[in-house]
Amino acid sequence: MTDEKRDEGAPAPANDSAVPAEAAAAPGTDPLEEARAEIGRLKDQLLRALAETENVRRRGQREREDAQRYAATAFAKDMLAVADNLGRALQHIPAEQLDSDPALKTLYDGVAATERQLVAAFERHGIRRIEPLGEKFDSNLHQAMFEVPGTGQPAGTIVQVLQPGYLIQDRLLRAAMVGVAKAEPAAAKPNGEGGAPGSRIDTVV
Repeated sequence: MTDEKRDEGAPAPANDSAVPAEAAAAPGTDPLEEARAEIGRLKDQLLRALAETENVRRRGQREREDAQRYAATAFAKDMLAVADNLGRALQHIPAEQLDSDPALKTLYDGVAATERQLVAAFERHGIRRIEPLGEKFDSNLHQAMFEVPGTGQPAGTIVQVLQPGYLIQDRLLRAAMVGVAKAEPAAAKPNGEGGAPGSRIDTVV
């Protein structure tokens, strides 16, 4: 009887089938390594977010700078017609009449002074005139209107400027309208070959 009571009061033996907490984790995993990997992922996300923020800041700064640099673009385009008309007025006054007509000379000087002031105002805002006479044709700056044969100049040389072009800072505001030297016809060859390829410049019709 005493032995039975002693057995009833004794603590129950540990269950051999119980699984320790450490053993509950998936086999082959290390909690410390998982924590380090998670920290690495969070750090990478943070660096990406910081880089994107910096890119946005730089884009905003460039846009503000461009807005300031090219603020006069629309107004300048409207003023180009005024500059063209002043230039044409000066070109159409015969030089020989200036000496014999004081009133015409006074008018000419006034128009010339106005044109100089306008050009100076353009330059203060980074607007420059393109006068490409004698230069090599550049499709980025010039618009070829026609080709002129028999000039004695290399093909593609600008031999006439119909309308000057303009740049604002480093951007094209208006292409210069030009006439270019036409390639001279090559002498006939026995095999019937023509001129060198790429010697022709497309012109505006």
